[in-house]
Amino acid sequence: MAILFAYIMVVLIWATTPLTISWSGDSISFMAGVTLRMSLALALGMLVKLLLSRPSLFSYAGSWKVYAVASIGIFPNMPVVYWSAQMIPSGLVAVVFAISPFVTGVLSLLILRENPFNPKRLLALLLALSGLALIFHDQWKLELNAALGVLGIFLSSLIFSLSSVCMKKLGTHLPAFDVAMGSLLFSLPGLFLLWWLVDGNFAVAPTGRTLASIMYLAVFGSLLGFTLFFYVLKKMSPSAVSLITLMTPVLAVILGSVAAGERLTQAALGGALLVLLAL
Repeated sequence: MAILFAYIMVVLIWATTPLTISWSGDSISFMAGVTLRMSLALALGMLVKLLLSRPSLFSYAGSWKVYAVASIGIFPNMPVVYWSAQMIPSGLVAVVFAISPFVTGVLSLLILRENPFNPKRLLALLLALSGLALIFHDQWKLELNAALGVLGIFLSSLIFSLSSVCMKKLGTHLPAFDVAMGSLLFSLPGLFLLWWLVDGNFAVAPTGRTLASIMYLAVFGSLLGFTLFFYVLKKMSPSAVSLITLMTPVLAVILGSVAAGERLTQAALGGALLVLLAL
């Protein structure tokens, strides 16, 4: 029951993440938003560790390897997501990211030597790639930036899947909360460096919606979401975990439509349906 609850919570959190990422960049740069989010999440997490008198993050043998691999899912992954989310609707972000199960399957075959594919799944992979190609072609016709946004989310799914598969290869038994904190700690130097290179502006005046979105992403999207994700990943196969992206696109598209008035073109909607059919 604990695994099922964690799985459902990750689905719900990930469904709301694309829209709140979009809102968090209303009044500040995308790098300021992601860096502030992860910094707040780490600060809150370390406070929880201090209050609960939990062991040091590095009290486990070889823990740094786990944290380094897990941090790939935050840096460079999250800046790619935030950058892409500026150019395409939040619902489309979730739809394109739904290609992750297939990317995870290919990487599992290459890295773990586990073949999750059979003829039916190969057909599904071709359907998903066809849907993704239709979405990309549609966004390319609209404008170059939108097409780049689609490519960015596809790159994000590759980075996310690589991190998940490599985590499974390590076979860690570290507490999920510590893995979440360690990944945040290891990702922050890269985030701050990239923020300094592309922005470096301390004079920011975020709106109330931006601040609320960043706080939500720090507490639920990062602190709680990462912990639950690493817990589920420890208990299940990478392919099974990546199927979380099956549920999030529909919820994200509905949320984007209701809360932000987002609309997909007919071609993009057709591509999204192909991806969901493949899943």
